[in-house]
Amino acid sequence: MSPSRRLLLAAVSAALAAAPVSAQRAAADVPIAETQVPWERSRPRDPYVAPDGKIWFVGQVGNYVAVYDPATRAFKKYDLEAGALPHNNIVDADGIVWYAGNANGTIGRLDPATGAIKVIKMPEGVRDPHTMMFDGKGGIWFTSQGSNFVGRLDMRSEQVRVVSIPVERSRPYGLVIDESGRPWFDLFGTNKLGTIDPASFALTLFDLPEGSRPRRIARTTNGDVWYVDYSRGYLGKLDPKTKQVEEWATPSGPRSQPYAMTVDDQDRLWYVETGVQPNRMVGFDPKTKSIISNTPITGGDGRNAVRHMVFDPKTRSIWYGSDNGFLGQVKVPPRPVL
Repeated sequence: MSPSRRLLLAAVSAALAAAPVSAQRAAADVPIAETQVPWERSRPRDPYVAPDGKIWFVGQVGNYVAVYDPATRAFKKYDLEAGALPHNNIVDADGIVWYAGNANGTIGRLDPATGAIKVIKMPEGVRDPHTMMFDGKGGIWFTSQGSNFVGRLDMRSEQVRVVSIPVERSRPYGLVIDESGRPWFDLFGTNKLGTIDPASFALTLFDLPEGSRPRRIARTTNGDVWYVDYSRGYLGKLDPKTKQVEEWATPSGPRSQPYAMTVDDQDRLWYVETGVQPNRMVGFDPKTKSIISNTPITGGDGRNAVRHMVFDPKTRSIWYGSDNGFLGQVKVPPRPVL
């Protein structure tokens, strides 16, 4: 090697060593595997990892709840009552599947062992249960986008209590539950996040930048609430203690329409840009404030929309459903040791 080339390589190495972490580590593709759901044009969505590791999801257009066994790659479908058009499902510790009857104003309870379904009607005015989560205290919190409510179902008594959101057409949408059983949610029709005190049912709202339209949210272990801004193309963070907001532009820019969102076991955020085709799986590390992945989701014809996803810490996988008929698994890498 010539002396001049040695000097050039030494200079490049020194520059890399001095660069910030976010500049040194390029975003890397993550492994994505997609499996075709056997029911065409049914819009499989909102997967949930059951205690036994099986993946439950709903067919919103197909009007079913289904389960996928990653070990055997087998699917099983449970048809629902006419007109339910389920939007979301969650599975409790006993293996009972609860689903949101988005089109008929119900929350359903499916016992997979018997196939028996019980339908719980919502109170007057609550016509569209949307996204649900367990609170760990015997209840299910849910959003009701078109009805402008957030509510809680007591799983034992089947009583429902709702809170009306005092912002016209606020569209309560994404939902997470913190360690105390408190719900946090975004209002997709306006620039706000909210929370409800589980004891008093008092509502608190937090303002985001003007023009924001938060669609899904996640929470990191330090209590920060993260959101994706569907209208402006940002990933944002709210510190509930200080009410301060910080934002980062998404890789594909203002028209990226970030939608599905989750957080992994290392507090890294993952979300899907749906305004680009194919959609892109984006990872963001708050420690380095850098993009760690920007991977195209190219299953099927490449045209999809990933609306909701969940992280499974046991397999370190993100699961999602897509509008073009696939169930997807993303293997999340560990954080590199520096």
